[in-house]
Amino acid sequence: MQFDSLDDIRAFCRDVPKGDVRFAEAAVRRQQNLTKPPGSLGRLEELAIWLAQWQGRESPRLDRVTITVFAGNHGVAARGVSAYPPEVTAQMVANFAAGGAAINQIARLAGADLRVVPIELDRPTRDFTMATAMDADDFLNAVEIGYRAVPEDCDLLAVGEMGIANTTSAAMLCAALIGGGAARWAGRGTGVDDEGLARKRAAIDAALDYHRGILLDPLAVAAALGGRELAGIAGAVLAARRHGIPVLLDGFVATSAVLPLAHLDAGALDHCRAGHVSAESGHRDLLRELGLAPLLDLDMRLGEASGAGLAILLMRAALACHAGMATFAEAGVCGADD
Repeated sequence: MQFDSLDDIRAFCRDVPKGDVRFAEAAVRRQQNLTKPPGSLGRLEELAIWLAQWQGRESPRLDRVTITVFAGNHGVAARGVSAYPPEVTAQMVANFAAGGAAINQIARLAGADLRVVPIELDRPTRDFTMATAMDADDFLNAVEIGYRAVPEDCDLLAVGEMGIANTTSAAMLCAALIGGGAARWAGRGTGVDDEGLARKRAAIDAALDYHRGILLDPLAVAAALGGRELAGIAGAVLAARRHGIPVLLDGFVATSAVLPLAHLDAGALDHCRAGHVSAESGHRDLLRELGLAPLLDLDMRLGEASGAGLAILLMRAALACHAGMATFAEAGVCGADD
């Protein structure tokens, strides 16, 4: 799939493949016959049914699980909106490669293949308070990189990011597409002090004023006010939808990256689940706006797909119960109607 224009993405989102409800119904029937009271495993049951629907299999599996972390740099960082300098993005990418980050440990524990995709770290986006962060071609290129980063034979994809100042871009997208201004969406990110938070909110409000003419166009907003790693995540989520791969979203930044897709089509994120709700201001509200209930709530705010990575362990538990439990007939146990 190649997106040559923003209209190509719009057309894709108007005609996204649907999950196969026949396999979801088969999974429901199996859950009803397992040795437990109906519904007693709560959301674990729903997760197994969701996997079956989106994988298109009566017996879903998690043999090939991928965690993809996209990295990008942001021009708005020059406004002092982060507690760390932009050089940290590349330094953390090197740390991922060396196996020294939290996500390396989580991926290993979760049995997932970790892929890190830096996108032009030596060329930050433009400062969106005075220009478009990306032009259409730059945005489309990042979307394409994300799309092509997803292996077609993947059973489950978890997406996350790394990018100094990207919580500012995430809050920017939310303020532009949902409303409420910087006061509603801008949090402390990497741990900025009160002055840093004030600079962050001022940058967002200034950009809202500067770009007020495009705020009704979700993709124009994604290009003008987002970042390359956010566009990469959006591309990966589109690829997953094309290939029938269920997706776990990480925190505030990763979720904001797919907000424009949800504004293009109400069902564009049906193949996604929120791996967790982060401690970053605004994430819980954003999940509520998207109708996504988080799987975990651990006060995490690291990014780098760490929360989504942990949720893979929950998915494995859901699948283990779904596939491994005996039915009432197999176990010789009387059912509720016996």
